[in-house]
Amino acid sequence: MKDVFVDTSAFYAALDASDAFHRRAANLVRQAETEGWRLITTNYVVQESWALLQNRLGWEAVEAWQRVLLARCEIIWIDAELHQLGAARCRQAGERRLSLTDCVSFGVMHRERIREFLGDDEHFVAEGFAPAR
Repeated sequence: MKDVFVDTSAFYAALDASDAFHRRAANLVRQAETEGWRLITTNYVVQESWALLQNRLGWEAVEAWQRVLLARCEIIWIDAELHQLGAARCRQAGERRLSLTDCVSFGVMHRERIREFLGDDEHFVAEGFAPAR
């Protein structure tokens, strides 16, 4: 069984048929189920995804996401140390589009030795992680 980190971009795309990454995200979610991938995310990604889905797609999407997609994931809760490491990484990078959530996600992925991610975010690739296949 392989471990795959799930980013907000994958959660969102799986639910929004108009998203450019939708078809790929939906296929990867099915593949993850079929092949028994261990899907991992963080409470920061949960918060970010909830806010995005609620704002753009509404409550029905939030409920479907929790029931179908999030239920398949193991959630890692961020402690003060991971938060501080992520904040330091963000400050060091100084990039406008690189979020604290992404930087914390990188820290979790490094710590847990997760090499693949489910998402459509170039920052993960720039950090050296591979898109799930």
